[in-house]
Amino acid sequence: MTAIAASAPELRECPGCGRLQTVRALGPKMVATCERCPTRLRRANLQSHQFSIALNLAALVLLLILCLTTLMSVETAGITLHAGLFSGPEELVKRGMASIAIVVVFVTVIAPFGQLGGTLYVLLRMQQDPPPRHLRRVFTWVERLAPWSMLEVFVFGVFVAYTKLGDLVTITLDDGLYALLAVTFVISWANGALHRAAIWDRLGGNRAPALVPLPAIVAHRAIGCETCGLVSVPADGAHGHARCPRCDNPLHARKPNSIARTWALVVAASVMYIPANYFPVLTVVQLGAGAPSTILGGVQELIESKMYPLALLVFFASVAVPMLKLVGLSYMLITTQSGQGRWLAQRTRLYHIVCWIGRWSMIDIFMEALLGALVRFGGIVTIEPGFGAVAFCSVVILTIFAAESFDPRLMWDAADQRHARRAELAGAAAPAQPFPAA
Repeated sequence: MTAIAASAPELRECPGCGRLQTVRALGPKMVATCERCPTRLRRANLQSHQFSIALNLAALVLLLILCLTTLMSVETAGITLHAGLFSGPEELVKRGMASIAIVVVFVTVIAPFGQLGGTLYVLLRMQQDPPPRHLRRVFTWVERLAPWSMLEVFVFGVFVAYTKLGDLVTITLDDGLYALLAVTFVISWANGALHRAAIWDRLGGNRAPALVPLPAIVAHRAIGCETCGLVSVPADGAHGHARCPRCDNPLHARKPNSIARTWALVVAASVMYIPANYFPVLTVVQLGAGAPSTILGGVQELIESKMYPLALLVFFASVAVPMLKLVGLSYMLITTQSGQGRWLAQRTRLYHIVCWIGRWSMIDIFMEALLGALVRFGGIVTIEPGFGAVAFCSVVILTIFAAESFDPRLMWDAADQRHARRAELAGAAAPAQPFPAA
């Protein structure tokens, strides 16, 4: 197996603060971080493409096994029920919650299959000389699907459902659960081993970007591609409808209408957060008696059952994370619009945290889907998802879109502009320097 050579020097625009800088050649296991903010620019990955092909192929096989087997079985009063990857969505559709069912199937089946299949297709077809042009579009969609593949979150949802079922029914773990653990591990391994920069270089015709001096690049208003990372200078008059010369995706100096779109999504998520916590997310009916349970009510029940670690996990994923995202995004929006220059590096780090933790709120949705599918024993015991689950799922999706819509570079731009205005008012003769990191 032949390893890929060390990465070449490359000009990059930091997606966190917007600074143009040259990333030096990286050796094995080296990471390049922005000189101004905590954003990671590039990681040296010297695994061969053949190794990535093997991992993605193995993950596809394991995912297929997961789809064809059952995760767990429950038994009570001589009645046995089985649940697989599609059992929860099927039960949600029967109960009139098709919207949640679509989300669950997308993030546990469609997105993982699309990511793995698309990556494998690109890795195999890019061996042609020259590589087919449509591979650029395929790999773009692979990159966009990656954040929506949530099998690792689904593992925790299964764990929470398994724990909550312990007092109600007898549980048996089936082959699908071991396939789920295996495919989650292999997907994580495959994502870490994938040499994305080398793939984009190959798809772009192996044309290494020229290292033009930074002053010349800045003077010509160079733009870093948000998809492949290539820094290029659009032709005169092409700003607004320019396209990346390597991946052919649209180029934007900053995400279009970022502030307005993010505010709209944050407000919508905040409105849905109220019914998500007010209405019950599920109802447990045992021997004809039961009461609806809200998100906080479920946390309280776990505490009363002395399941403190599980209660902490559910509280963090279902209460703390959505609140942190809403408050964090609102804080970043307000400070950007007011041009605040303090704590810029810390705010950029907060943005990365908000992007990373948003997916983990889906634990509650996965747990409720599994419980609804597994606990259907008529008058003995039944668990029914409630309207609060629909509202909560809306909050999770809206906040993920909100985080993707926000452009953290605008925080640094606003601080630079405010600093420049103050310098002008003070009668400064020299141009203002970029605002220093806090």
